Amino acid sequence: MTVTLDLETPVAESSTRRALTDISLCVAKCKKIVVITGAGISCSSGIPDFRSSEGLYALVKQQYPDVVMRGRDLFDASLFRDQTSTSVFYTFISQLKRSIDSAMPAPTHRFIKALDSKRKLLRSYTQNIDGLEERVGLCGSSGQDSQTNKKGKSKSKADDIRNVQLHGDIHRVRCTLCSVDLPCTEEYLSMFEKGTAPDCPECTLRSEARIARSARALKIGTLRPAIVLYDETHPLGDDIGTIQSQDIARKPDMLIIMGTSLKVHGLKKLVKEFAKVVHAPTTASASSSPKRVNKWQGKVVFVNKTAPGSEWSEVIDYHVMGDTDAWVQKVIDDWKRLRPSDWEIQQTLDCEGNFKPVKDTNQLKRCSSQI
Repeated sequence: MTVTLDLETPVAESSTRRALTDISLCVAKCKKIVVITGAGISCSSGIPDFRSSEGLYALVKQQYPDVVMRGRDLFDASLFRDQTSTSVFYTFISQLKRSIDSAMPAPTHRFIKALDSKRKLLRSYTQNIDGLEERVGLCGSSGQDSQTNKKGKSKSKADDIRNVQLHGDIHRVRCTLCSVDLPCTEEYLSMFEKGTAPDCPECTLRSEARIARSARALKIGTLRPAIVLYDETHPLGDDIGTIQSQDIARKPDMLIIMGTSLKVHGLKKLVKEFAKVVHAPTTASASSSPKRVNKWQGKVVFVNKTAPGSEWSEVIDYHVMGDTDAWVQKVIDDWKRLRPSDWEIQQTLDCEGNFKPVKDTNQLKRCSSQI
């Protein structure tokens, strides 16, 4: 049964405040935390809501006044069947990207990075396409650093990925023909803004090389934003599935879900699979039923302003009702108060005799051997 804890509960209501503090201590003690996030964590970053009347969709309607489309239609793969809706999509995405480019990561993004820096993050999974996690230093599954391009296809380097982008990355484009993955440049963005798609430079080079050999020209694909729409398969779906299987096998000890309505089928399945392994017992004895070694392990926490539906009553242990930024700040404050040693920065002399934070123990050993 899910227990709801109001983040704005007065201090006088000690039971709720104590429960919230206990959850903070769980975060501080757990070592293999999986974090799953949605659009709610980016609201405070200044990214406009495309569903609102004042949002980006309203701006797009000014450019295409005769087109009747709902906000959801702009993220449905069926829009590519019609040239007009495709143009509306390109214009909308260009406006959204410009808005994201001027946005700054929120405290929740920095909290996820802090978990990673403290070696407590097993992996972050996000529905968001804004790439703000990468801005705080979490390598994303769609980023250039996590992929190697070979013959137009991308291969994720699982060991380097700290944030799995379930719906792609608005900062990248891919070819509709050869599938090459490229950064979204200002040139491409300007064309999208006008409702047109740029030609693929890789296809163009191959075609020109054939023409130079007096061979027949090849078909040239066009570039599109490298985000995953409704009813589309993820180009890196197999790689993401492999990463998820690896993470489940490593037996995460806590699951934190933030800023999502839990309505998308794929995400619901992901949450339930991780929750199952988080709740799974880790020890058993002849005289007792299987249980976890420590009581602070095995928690599934949902942080959102609205409550989860009834289907989650046996999946989610705690619903923290409130703003994600406010909750992560409370967790950090409690963590620093309850376990201050976790936040002390150990320093040592480097090879040149300067004091620096301890980061790479292997490097320190090498330096010691040189002295």
